[in-house]
Amino acid sequence: MSDQAFMRRALELAQRAQAESEVPVGSVVVMDGKVVGEGWNRPISSCDPTAHAEIQALRAAAGALKNYRLSGATLYVTLEPCEMCLGAMFHARIARAVFGASDPKKKLLKPQTLIEGGVLAEECGALLSGFFAARR
Repeated sequence: MSDQAFMRRALELAQRAQAESEVPVGSVVVMDGKVVGEGWNRPISSCDPTAHAEIQALRAAAGALKNYRLSGATLYVTLEPCEMCLGAMFHARIARAVFGASDPKKKLLKPQTLIEGGVLAEECGALLSGFFAARR
């Protein structure tokens, strides 16, 4: 199948989101030419701010493949991914992302959360270091 065919499936899922009164965005994860995960926007209906179409598709693909790493997969999404979804793709090891429409608001987003670091940094770091040392 072609990029256009997989994007058409993502568009069908976007229409499902719209039918559920969500922002119409759909996504599919493809590996070895087969759809292994699908998703559509569901943050309102699921009361979950992370329930973007891409996250839903990544979760479905990881569950189907029994692996959180989706090395070699392509993710198709009807709208340019946000930073959260890009981060999830990075952690999932997505090889390629293909999007339809650009997000004109993406460049206008400004952080609204104050980020502060360093609180109990030594203890937090030691816990992580110990965890990874035990795995090696």
